[in-house]
Amino acid sequence: MTWLAVLLGALGCYLCKLAGGLLPESVLASPRVQRVTGALPVVLLAALVATQTVGDGRALVLDPRVAGVGAGLVAALLRAPFLLVVAVAAGTAALVRLLV
Repeated sequence: MTWLAVLLGALGCYLCKLAGGLLPESVLASPRVQRVTGALPVVLLAALVATQTVGDGRALVLDPRVAGVGAGLVAALLRAPFLLVVAVAAGTAALVRLLV
């Protein structure tokens, strides 16, 4: 069953890539399409961070990683430099892990 899901996912990715190459330039130049394609990497990265932070196979897990991501989010909202955001997130997660 797992291999079927992998193969179907690969086929879906291939068909999406093929469809993108077959679309006319007028569709790709549309401002709406440009906004969606510009936001897609951010959305996918956010989904990856969320699943890796609170996911543990089949259950939600609230552990020090959540505190680290929260602290990193606050630092990013305060417009801290990227390396400082990463350091704040890692430091917070490590401190919470040490205290728990």
